[in-house]
Amino acid sequence: MSLTKMALALVLAVTLAGCNKGSTAGAVGAEDMSIGDPNSKIVVAEYASVGCPICARWYEEVYPAFKAKYIDTKKVNFVSKEMLVGGGVEITVASSGFLMARCAGKDKYFAVIDALYKNQQQAFQAPRETLVNIARSVGMSDSQFEACINDEKALQALNDRVEKHNKEGVDSTPTFVINGKKMEPGYHSLEEIDAAIKAAGG
Repeated sequence: MSLTKMALALVLAVTLAGCNKGSTAGAVGAEDMSIGDPNSKIVVAEYASVGCPICARWYEEVYPAFKAKYIDTKKVNFVSKEMLVGGGVEITVASSGFLMARCAGKDKYFAVIDALYKNQQQAFQAPRETLVNIARSVGMSDSQFEACINDEKALQALNDRVEKHNKEGVDSTPTFVINGKKMEPGYHSLEEIDAAIKAAGG
């Protein structure tokens, strides 16, 4: 399946996923990737897409300081909630990017996510070339990359995760949920997140 066909296949899944709303936002599932202290009393879940420009801006401007303050010091369990928003190249980059991050393995997942955000604009201009270069940077061969992004079972699992996250009551990115309390969707400064973590008992 080509990157373009994959994007088209995902559009229907994402559209259908936006129907049912629940109240389980931020709950950590076995399928979620996380970094930090899994036993921390503070869980910061971020619903985001590597094809979302606002998410990329947050990763560039806020995430490094957030990581140093909360993740590296084991004060929070930071959970990635994969989402697919937008259309066209945004979904193509996001779907292939998330599949690649999973294929790279749990220990390299967030390194791939970081690389995807840092190279997002380049990926929008040259999706395949950019994604292949990122895959190579984490030790994947070109054939492994091809097998990864064309794995239909993995694609279905991604669709299932996105649908589950939509059912948790989230339909825009980025959305931060701290100990089950959802912040207003959108970009948040470190100070705003500090306040939310403090309110949650952190």
